[in-house]
Amino acid sequence: MGNKEQKQKEQNPEERIHNFNEVSFSYTKEQAVKEAKRCLQCKVPLCEIGCPAGISIKKFIKHIADEEFDLALKVILEKNSLPGVCGRVCPAEDNCMKMCVSRPKININLLERFVADNSKKIVAEVKKNKGKIAVIGSGPAGLACSSDLALMGYDVVLFEALHIAGGVLSYGIPEFRLPKKIVNNEVEYIKNLGIKIKLNSVVGKTFDLKEILNEYDAVFISTGAGLPYFLGIDGENLNNVYSANEFLSRNNLMKSYKFPEYKTPLKKSRKTVVIGGGNVAIDAARTARRLGSEVVVVYRRSKNEIPAREQEIKHAEEEGIEFVFLANPLRILGKEDVEGVECIRMSLGEQDDSGRRRPLPIKNSEFRIDCGQVIVAIGQGPNPLIQKTINLNTGKKGNIIVNEKYETSIEKIYAGGDITSGSATVINAIRDGKTAAKQIDEMLKKRRK
Repeated sequence: MGNKEQKQKEQNPEERIHNFNEVSFSYTKEQAVKEAKRCLQCKVPLCEIGCPAGISIKKFIKHIADEEFDLALKVILEKNSLPGVCGRVCPAEDNCMKMCVSRPKININLLERFVADNSKKIVAEVKKNKGKIAVIGSGPAGLACSSDLALMGYDVVLFEALHIAGGVLSYGIPEFRLPKKIVNNEVEYIKNLGIKIKLNSVVGKTFDLKEILNEYDAVFISTGAGLPYFLGIDGENLNNVYSANEFLSRNNLMKSYKFPEYKTPLKKSRKTVVIGGGNVAIDAARTARRLGSEVVVVYRRSKNEIPAREQEIKHAEEEGIEFVFLANPLRILGKEDVEGVECIRMSLGEQDDSGRRRPLPIKNSEFRIDCGQVIVAIGQGPNPLIQKTINLNTGKKGNIIVNEKYETSIEKIYAGGDITSGSATVINAIRDGKTAAKQIDEMLKKRRK
């Protein structure tokens, strides 16, 4: 049988910085079967405890080992309606793989991706006779909640503010990490469960939440965290300063990298400074690199504290992106257009509330990085539109407050994903959507008695 880990093949860095094609390739059939056969098929599969979506990992891997790929996908779809997405962007190293006892650990996410890319999705037919649910926001939490409710027998209508479904999967994650055809395929599968998606529907503007509440038996809000945070320093209003949210949306959603074929322009700069260290910052940096820019990522802590996935950091470094650690911007320089960023060196002090050591400025250590574009990627918060139109309890940053059942302060309204937690991972949003669906079903069962 052997115990050799099957490595994922990738585009050469010198080639991939000139295209937006997917960097990493799916396993071949031979690779997938070999990797699946390394699984120990533990009596108590700890990997399943580590999966936020609750997938029967042991079972679907056994099907792959037996070359029963359609059955493997069927097992995954029982718990997760977005396998192609999760196989690419889920931080499995922090979840299922972290719990795996095989050495080396089984590449569970790559097996999920293989199955999603190479098997036929069978749409289950369910009679919609339990009630009518409105889901607001078609990102991962909304899609997960909708599909679970549809499979339970509910008539679900999904409201999406943009002209395409997918939320952050469509506007936030670059094509080279998550091709939009994968998102579209999974959205189509979810639509085929009988879910109606209403695009260009801004709840709070196009629709009033109170009206929706009168028409539906329950509402799930999953509008995400699309409101970017800024630094509050001089120069942020100069030309060519972008939030990562805007920069990525222009590229992913409006395909500005294909201008003039697509109509949204984006100025291409010789040198770009990206401020931040999360996955969004790295996505922005790698996108700017593909647009022909030299890129410097400025992060105020050390490499040990950077929150982005290790794989994304590795890919960025391979692509020639420079990292300046232990540095923080003081001001953005320029008269009308960006000309540079003035930064200060930092040292690490005692731990702060996040459990990481607090960055402290080093006196008289200022330095300048010349550039023509700055992308601010220090996080984002909930869009406050819905909360302003109905009196939901919210936290200091505008997040909707929910209890352990995902119930908000208003009866029959539930919420989950980044709108409640702040910016988090796709798989955690899926977990929220699935758990909320279960709670909505429990609530409506009690009402039917």
